[in-house]
Amino acid sequence: MEDVVIICADCTTWPLISGWLAWPILAKRAWPKIQSQQKRAITAEEHAAVIACEGNDERRAYYELLYETGAAQTEGANLTEEDIDWSHGVLVYRRKKLGPFSEPARLTIGTRFRTLLDSLPRFGDLFPNIKRRSAAHRSAEFRRRCRVAGIQGVNLHSYRYSWAHRAKSCGYPQRFAQAALGHGSGAVHEAYARSALVICPALEEYEHVSPAKLVEIPSVTHNSSGENVRLPGVASQKSSTSRTFLSTITS
Repeated sequence: MEDVVIICADCTTWPLISGWLAWPILAKRAWPKIQSQQKRAITAEEHAAVIACEGNDERRAYYELLYETGAAQTEGANLTEEDIDWSHGVLVYRRKKLGPFSEPARLTIGTRFRTLLDSLPRFGDLFPNIKRRSAAHRSAEFRRRCRVAGIQGVNLHSYRYSWAHRAKSCGYPQRFAQAALGHGSGAVHEAYARSALVICPALEEYEHVSPAKLVEIPSVTHNSSGENVRLPGVASQKSSTSRTFLSTITS
């Protein structure tokens, strides 16, 4: 019934804004409220079950990459060796839906992710066979693996929800998580991570380790000759995650 409501609403909206209809067939408030289908993340246990049921090495590595990066299925399938900055240990790619001039996602390659990349082709496409398949075909293959594993209610997009949930649960900075997933809006990102379980640490633990998080930031001023003079550093509160991420990019 919901599908019928959506189709009817779409069929009347376009003629109305095009001037084909003088007035709406049904007032906007009179349409039944559309209930969106519940979306959820794939759990670590479900992902492990899918991997165990998948006999194709390329598809198994593809699912592992989606789990590690949170990339959309099309971006993951289209990744090439050129998207990997081995010298800095960073994966760089753009979301297709954001266009070619959008800011790319830059994700530091961790130990587990590096092991996965080492098993993939060193030249050209990382997933040459999967890339040639359509999005519908990739989704159908994943659904078949889920049926074999007895998993319901997930699809390939669930890996993006899973990445967002994991990031929020472990205290990963939201600005980094948004950049990694290509979310320009904080509201959109919160929608992805909505049902994540977050256990707040004790305040006394943060108070205890706060001195170790002070970073000396040198100040620069100009003397009478116009030369730069470096002054004693000023302590600034920075998270260890931010410091590690920035040092990796700038090194």
